Amino acid sequence: MVERKKDLSFEEAMKQLEQAAEALKKTDVTLDQALQSFQEGIGYYEYCTKILQEARQKIMTYQKGQEDL
Repeated sequence: MVERKKDLSFEEAMKQLEQAAEALKKTDVTLDQALQSFQEGIGYYEYCTKILQEARQKIMTYQKGQEDL
């Protein structure tokens, strides 16, 4: 993976995840290439999940603040 994950936006990371998934669908890839695409995909998936969890936490904090008003 050339780009550092922490420098990517959610949308950019999703695009990379989609590209990794597409690479796995190809029939002319070697096992090593497939494993590399799989590992990269898992990394992007975890990164996207982290971003979504952080966003959810912010929303829940905001909603709690609104309820307290």
